[in-house]
Amino acid sequence: MEEEAGRRMERGEGDQLRGATTGSRRVAAAVVGASGGEIEIQMEAATVGSGASAAAAAASTSSGQEGDAEDGLQQQTPTWKRFLAHAGPGFLISLAYLDPSNVQTDLQAGSIHKYELLWVLFFGFFLVLVIQSLAVKLGIITGRNLAEMCMYEYPKYVKYGLWLLIEVGVIAATIPGVLGTALAYNILLNIPFLAGVLICGASTFLLLGLQTYGVRKMELIGVIFMLLITVCFFIELSSVNPPMGEVIEGLFIPRLRGVYAMSDAIALFSVLIVPHNLFLHSSLVVSRKISPSSKRFKDTSTFFLIENACAMLLVLLVNVAIVSTTGTICANTQLVDNIDACSSLTLKSTSILLKNMFGRSTSKIYGLALLASGQSNTVTTSYAGQYIMQGFSGMRKCIIFMIAPCFTVIPSLIICSVGGAPNIRQLINISAIILAFVLPFSLVPLLKFSSSCVVKVPYKNSNSIVKVAWILSVVIMGINIYFFCNSFISCLVHSELPRAVNAIISILVFPFMAAYIAALIYLAFRKVNAAGLFPSVPVSNGTEVEAWRQERIADDIGVR
Repeated sequence: MEEEAGRRMERGEGDQLRGATTGSRRVAAAVVGASGGEIEIQMEAATVGSGASAAAAAASTSSGQEGDAEDGLQQQTPTWKRFLAHAGPGFLISLAYLDPSNVQTDLQAGSIHKYELLWVLFFGFFLVLVIQSLAVKLGIITGRNLAEMCMYEYPKYVKYGLWLLIEVGVIAATIPGVLGTALAYNILLNIPFLAGVLICGASTFLLLGLQTYGVRKMELIGVIFMLLITVCFFIELSSVNPPMGEVIEGLFIPRLRGVYAMSDAIALFSVLIVPHNLFLHSSLVVSRKISPSSKRFKDTSTFFLIENACAMLLVLLVNVAIVSTTGTICANTQLVDNIDACSSLTLKSTSILLKNMFGRSTSKIYGLALLASGQSNTVTTSYAGQYIMQGFSGMRKCIIFMIAPCFTVIPSLIICSVGGAPNIRQLINISAIILAFVLPFSLVPLLKFSSSCVVKVPYKNSNSIVKVAWILSVVIMGINIYFFCNSFISCLVHSELPRAVNAIISILVFPFMAAYIAALIYLAFRKVNAAGLFPSVPVSNGTEVEAWRQERIADDIGVR
C-alpha cells in the first residue's frame, strides 16, 4: 500500500511539472491512516497570471495580424484621403472662436486700438492649439471623452459639482449665439427680436436632428457655417481696404498703448478658450475608428493636429479681418460721426455704421455673417452639451439626444427673451464672465489627465507640450481670479449702497471665492488614479492599447 502511494506521489509530481508548462498545477498528497487505510487528496489550481498572459498573447497576435493587414490597406490609400477621413472635428470646435461674443470683442478692439492688439490673437491661437491638442490625444489614448474621464475618476459629489458648473458654462456660451441670431434676423429681414429668438430655438433643434445621420453630417454643417462666415467678413474687409503694412506690424509686434489697452488685451485673450470645446473635441475624436497599430495611432494624432491647425489658421484670419475692418473705419478721423459711433461699438451699431458708410448691401452681408456666427454657436454648444450630459450621467444616447438640448437651449431662450435687444452687450459680457469663472473646472482636469497620459502612454515631445500648457493655463486662471477679485473690490469701493449692505455682500462673497480657490487647488493636486483609466503599456505596443480600449468600452456598455 505504501509503495503504491509512493508511485502515485511520483505521478503527482510529474503532473505538477507538466502542469507548470500548460498553465495548471496538480498537487497530490497521500496520507496513510493508522488503520492502514489510505486517504488521497488532490488539489488543482489554475495559474491565473500564466493563463491570462497566454490569452493576452493570443489576442495580441490576432489583433496584431489584423492591424498589419489594415496598415497594408492604409498604405495603399492616398494620404489626402486618410487626412479627409479625420477632417471635421477641428472645424466644428473652431466655430466657438467665431461666435457673437468674439465678434463683439474684435469689433471693440479694432475700434479703440486699431491694429495694435492683433498680436494678442496671433499668440493666443497658439495657446488654443496646444490646449485642443491635449483634448485630442486624451480621446485617442483612452477612447473616452473628458466628461467620461471625470465621471470615472472623481468622487460622487465632486463629479456632480463639475457637471453642474460645466452645464452652466454651456448655457452661458449659448446665450451670445441666441442674441446674435435674433439680431441678425432683425438686420436681414426686420423681424422683431423676440420672434428671432424663437426662430433661433426652432432652427437649432432642427439642425441637431441631422445628427441621426451621423457625426460627419454635423461636422459638414460646421464647415459650411465657417466658410460662410469667412466669405462674408473678407468681403467686408475688401470694402474698407486696410493698410496691410500696419496690419502685419500689429500682428507680430506686441504693443500696449492707451489707458485700457491692458484690460482689453486680457479680455481679447480670455475669450479664446471655452470650456465646452474641450469636451466636444475629445468626444468627436472618439467617433473615429483607430487601428490597433502604433503607426496608426501616431498617424491619427498627426492628422487631427494638422486639421485643427488648418481650422485655427482660418479662424485667426477671420478674427484679424474683423479687427482690421473696424480699425480702418474708426481710424478715419475725417468722418466726425464715426468717432462717436466707434466709442461704444456693439453688434447692432456696427450694422448701422456699415450701412451709413458703404450702403445697405454691406450691412446685409454683415447680418448674414452674424446669422451664421450665432446659429453655428447655438448648434455646437447644444451638441457639446449632449456629450457632456452623456459622459457625466452614463445614460443612453437616444435619451440624451432628446433631453440634453432642452437643458441648454430653453434656458438660453428664456434669458435672451427677458433681457431683450437693449441689453445685448451686457448679456454677452455677463456670459463671458461666467465662462471665465467655469473654465478652470474643465481645464484643470484635462491637464491632470494629460499629465497621466504622458506617464502611461508617452508621445514624442508630449511632456514639453503638457508643461507649456500648464504654465499658460495657470497664467490665464491667475489673471481671471485677479480680475474677479479686483472688479468686486472696485464695485464695493465705488458703490453707493450703505456700508451695512456692502459688509453683508463681502461676508457672502469672500468665503465663496475662498471655496472657489480651494476647489481648484483640490483638482490640481489630487492624484489621478491612472490604473483603471489609462493603458499600462507604451503607445509602441498598439495592439495591447487597443485591447485595453476595447475592454474599457465593453465595461461602459455593461454599466449602461
